[in-house]
Amino acid sequence: MPSFDIVTEIEMPELQNAVDNANREITTRFDFRGIEASFSRNENVVTLEAQGDFQLQQMMSILRDKCVKRSIDTSGIETKEVQISGKTHKQDAVFKQGIDKEVAKKLVKLIKDSKMKVQASIQGDQVRVTGKKRDDLQQAIAQIKQADLGQPFQFNNFRD
Repeated sequence: MPSFDIVTEIEMPELQNAVDNANREITTRFDFRGIEASFSRNENVVTLEAQGDFQLQQMMSILRDKCVKRSIDTSGIETKEVQISGKTHKQDAVFKQGIDKEVAKKLVKLIKDSKMKVQASIQGDQVRVTGKKRDDLQQAIAQIKQADLGQPFQFNNFRD
């Protein structure tokens, strides 16, 4: 019976490369001369640190640009509040990994409401979709791509 998995994953080496490229760009940009600004990554959280709020906005734009160039979907970035400590401003950008329970339930409901001949089941932080025909599964993929659920999805493990 054909099946596939719906997941949300970010390749950590690509994310590290994007952060390194963003740090490299900051050192060469004219508007960041004489300003202490840096990106640092810890697991799936990238911390932006600068001397002002304007620089943080510019840095977020640089990070998004570098992520797009490394084929990382930026719709899964969740930005936290700006933390001000003396002269430095910090902001965390969290990259979503895995599918939350609420989003998984929305995915299953979306698939069931479409009246397609496929079944969806939640398996931890991913959703498995099974059906009798490959065409039904491809329709399910197309429908999920059209739905805006606030996070990027990848379709893995397609089996016949």
